[in-house]
Amino acid sequence: MNLRDLKYIIAVAETHHFSKAAERCFVSQPTLSGQIKKLEEDLGVIIFERTNRSVETTPIGAAILAHARQIMEQADVIRQLALAHQDPMAGPLRVGAIPTLSPYLMPLILLPLTKQHPQMKLVLSEEMTDTLLKRLHNHEIDTALLATAVDEPDLEVIPLFDEPFWLAHPREHPFYYKDEISRKDLDETELLLLSEGHCLAKQAMKLYRLKERKNQGEMADLRASSLETLLQLVSAGFGLTLVPALAMRGSWASGSGIVARKLNFKDAHRRVSLVFRKSYPRRQALDAFAQIILEYLPNTVYPLTESKSTKNKRIKKKHGNKKTHKTLKKS
Repeated sequence: MNLRDLKYIIAVAETHHFSKAAERCFVSQPTLSGQIKKLEEDLGVIIFERTNRSVETTPIGAAILAHARQIMEQADVIRQLALAHQDPMAGPLRVGAIPTLSPYLMPLILLPLTKQHPQMKLVLSEEMTDTLLKRLHNHEIDTALLATAVDEPDLEVIPLFDEPFWLAHPREHPFYYKDEISRKDLDETELLLLSEGHCLAKQAMKLYRLKERKNQGEMADLRASSLETLLQLVSAGFGLTLVPALAMRGSWASGSGIVARKLNFKDAHRRVSLVFRKSYPRRQALDAFAQIILEYLPNTVYPLTESKSTKNKRIKKKHGNKKTHKTLKKS
């Protein structure tokens, strides 16, 4: 049995005709028929029931065909991987991102990524951290944009940027009249949290120094599934919540009755990284993706490494200054 035999039986099953299947496979009908007959003899089963009018798949043939299609699909994946190795930028890049990051970061980089690397096809999925790590281990995605530390022997991390936290509160809140918010102020407020499983909820609890969720109060049973829901509640006057800096670009930031204040605490930020398997073969594609992110970050976050374009501008400016100095000296 080989891939050619599987290709033949799939063609016959789809065309219900040996002659048409042979044309599709670019072989003669006797060649195709003889090869399928030999396969049936080797397996000891009849895959196709042949009559003068039609060719129908037997029940055992249907079961075999299901596996044949899976095998051919995986063979095609291998071919695509080989092509990608020849050009690491070509082909799909399957990226997972957490829900509190994806809606705010992806719009910044999708167009530049398409322009600079048109042969790279981004496939995006948005899920929580634990699910993304599981999918990464199962080879269902190639890389994940995460905001929690990962220390696993088979995974590698590219740190991208530190994202400060802002505190969002209603305009009528007493914080509106304070020049600066202290930790003591936070201890005395009702914090709205995302549902369990969101890394932002854990980060907020850590910042508030909470070991567990409060089980008392009006918002104790709240389990919001999105940052947008929390912001709507803040707008309605139900409490306060933490907002990552990139989310400050959202539509809620104007005309919603919400005031956002940057927290000037040393630990009031989260680190966003690109996580991938050490065995992943297209490292150049990941580096290019990371560079696009670094290049188009807004100034509300702090890059951990310098983008190539920023580095080139800095070097150019440095050399330009030297040239100007020499010119002035001559004059």
